[in-house]
Order: sequence, then C-alpha cells, then structure tokens
Amino acid sequence: MNIIHGMNDNSKFLPRLISPAVQAALGRFPVVVLTGARQTGKSTLVSNPPIGSDRVYRTLDDFDVFERAREAPDALLQDSTKLTVDEVQRLPDLLHEIKRIVDRRRTPGRFLLTGSANLLLMKRVSESLAGRAVYLHLWPMTESEKAGLPLMGPWSELLAARNVAEARQAISSGQAVKDWPARLVAGGYPVAALALAQEERSQWFDGYIRTYLERDLQEVASIAGLADFRRFMRLAALRTGRLLNQTELARDAGLSQPTAHRYINLLETSCQIVRVAPYTVSRTRRLVKTPKLYWTDTGLAAHLAGIHESESVLSSPLAGALFENLVLIHLLAWRETLGVRPEILYWRSHAGEEVDLVIESGERLLPIEIKLGKRAGPDDVRGLRTFLEDYSDSAPFGVLIYGGAEALLVADKILALPSSCIIEKYC
Repeated sequence: MNIIHGMNDNSKFLPRLISPAVQAALGRFPVVVLTGARQTGKSTLVSNPPIGSDRVYRTLDDFDVFERAREAPDALLQDSTKLTVDEVQRLPDLLHEIKRIVDRRRTPGRFLLTGSANLLLMKRVSESLAGRAVYLHLWPMTESEKAGLPLMGPWSELLAARNVAEARQAISSGQAVKDWPARLVAGGYPVAALALAQEERSQWFDGYIRTYLERDLQEVASIAGLADFRRFMRLAALRTGRLLNQTELARDAGLSQPTAHRYINLLETSCQIVRVAPYTVSRTRRLVKTPKLYWTDTGLAAHLAGIHESESVLSSPLAGALFENLVLIHLLAWRETLGVRPEILYWRSHAGEEVDLVIESGERLLPIEIKLGKRAGPDDVRGLRTFLEDYSDSAPFGVLIYGGAEALLVADKILALPSSCIIEKYC
C-alpha cells in the first residue's frame, strides 16, 4: 500500500476525454456518479480544474471525513451547495441522506460522487440513487491522454461514413506505432504508465493487487480466501480475450462453480474486468450466450499473467489478446463521451468464424478485426467477410486494425487501418 501512495506523488494532471461529459452532466443532473477502478485518476479529475474549480472536495479515504460522514452525514453533505464525495462506496448508507436532500430540491450539480466500484452492480447503492443520478465511467488512460492531448479516435467518423470510400477519406495514413509491447505492459493507470521504470512498475502492480485484495475488495464483499482469489485473478488474466467458461475456470482454480461465479461478479463490480457480450439480432439471447473476458487495464492483466517486460510480449500467446484488450478500452473511453452510448460487442458464427469487436449504434453496425501484425491480407479478414455478407443492410463496411503504417483496402468493403488510428482520427 505504501508503494502505491508513495508513487502517486509522481503522477501529473493531464486532461481526460471524459471531462466535458462530466461537466455537461453536472449542468443537468443533481447527482453525477463517476466510477472506475482505483488508480484510474478519478480523484485527480474531480479535484482539479475545470471540474473541481467551484466545488468542495471531500474523500472518504480520509479517516476524519469518514467518521464525520458516518456520525453526522447531514452536516457533511450540507458543507457546500456543490459537493464532491470521493470513494463513496466505502459508506453506502451516506446515499440515503443524499437521496433525502435531492428529493427536497433537485439542484443540478449538487453532488458529484466517485467510487472504485460499479455502483450500478451494488444493490443498496443503485436503489438509493434510482432516478436521481447519471452514471459515467473513467477508464484507464488512453494513448492520446498519456500524451497530454485527449483525442477521440476515428470511431465517430467511421460510424458516420456511408461506405468504405467515405471511411477511407476520413483517415490519413501515418507512421506505424513501434512500441506497442511497451505500451501494453505499461497499461493506463496514470502512475504506472507515466512515471515508473519497468522494475518500479512491477513493484507498483504488486502493491496494487495487495491493496485491491486487502482493502478495496473487502468494501464490496467479504473474502476470506485471499490466496484463492489471487490465484483466480491470475487464471482469469491468462484467459484475456477468450470466451468466459466459468466451469473450466473454476476447475483450474480448484474452486466450486458457484464460488467462481461469485468471484467473476466481484471482479466486475470492483471494475477490474469487462465482459463483452456477443452480437445477436435478439437482445434477449445476448444475455444468455457466453461473453468474452477482458481486463480494465492491459498492464495489470499482463502483470497477473507473468508478463513484466515489453520484450516478453510478442513471444507470449497473449500478445494479440492484450492488444485487442487495449483497443477495447479505447472504444469504451470514446463511448463514455457520447450522449447515446453504442453497444460494444463481439460476433461468432455457428461455424466458428469470429469478429473481435462490433460497434452497434442504432441500426448501424461496424465490425472490427484486430491484428498486431505489420501486414494486412485476405486471410486476416475472413470473419469480416462473413459478417458483412450476413448483415449487409446494417454493416456497409468493416475495419481491420493492424500494426502497419498504411490505410488501405484489403478486400471489398474492408478497410485496413494502422494501429495508430486508435489514438487519433488522423493516424
């Protein structure tokens, strides 16, 4: 824990993609909830300008504030007409008092709450704020955020394009990104990604896992077998990008299936993993078909899987999955900035053909295949071809993200884009 707090002093404030969305929500809703894994930068975001300029900031990580909130919640909440309460999941009962104040007067921007847990998955919390709050999620830093210039990437332009020719015109070719292995193991937690050398980063991740197990996880649910949970996390990291087979995972971890199911739910509630549902025409079937498992941060996933150096990434069987995970996080960060959020899904046919990710925005579909290799060829887009044939009315073209430098057509209605395109529109 000391490692994490000590190294936090080295982090620097950089603008985030979600900042305008948070400001807009504060102008319209009485309660805005910003969730995200610990160390994604929530506290820094809400306590610094522009969001924190005219707000009183209180964190429940401060023992005195915590005790005050528990003993005299009304006094704490009346501290300011615009109050930010950080790490609110530590005291869910505080939300009943917030509900009472909001019901008395719904002033936009009255409360900004942050939590290192997905409060929508915590029953007591979600029920307290039902109909009173808007929820936003802060993902680990994207590559453009790390560079200090938050850019959305090309996704909105691609969705707006009516055909592959228009999509090609919206993208400019650039240089290939050569250091993806280093970026993957660095991840997007600001301290680990920006300020630490390789050896220090490994120590930081060790401290992060320990803090998560011994403190953060206990705020969501009581876990006695921390060694079992740590082993379960490692096995889940080794399954990054794969279909989530909970029976197999339980067997390998030496746990009962109900326990494995509970552990997966806890990892999701505490914002450590992401489950991506399959695309089907029937939305009901999406709820019962097998999701794919990804992690909130590629650096943490790599560390748990035993990949600590960038030199080890390309020789690892997880290389492609980690890069796919990174693209997913960029998509989720972009989606969080939108008023109407599209679905991010995957697709798999009965014959076993796959498309890594599918953006569903209204009636529009954008299938995306992801390869870390430097060349793009017909063999890389077989799943895209089938998808475009099956859903021609909704998907006018598909996209292949690859490790090269040139934007080019690799097949009819399939555009290959450099991996640098996930950072910005012009790549």
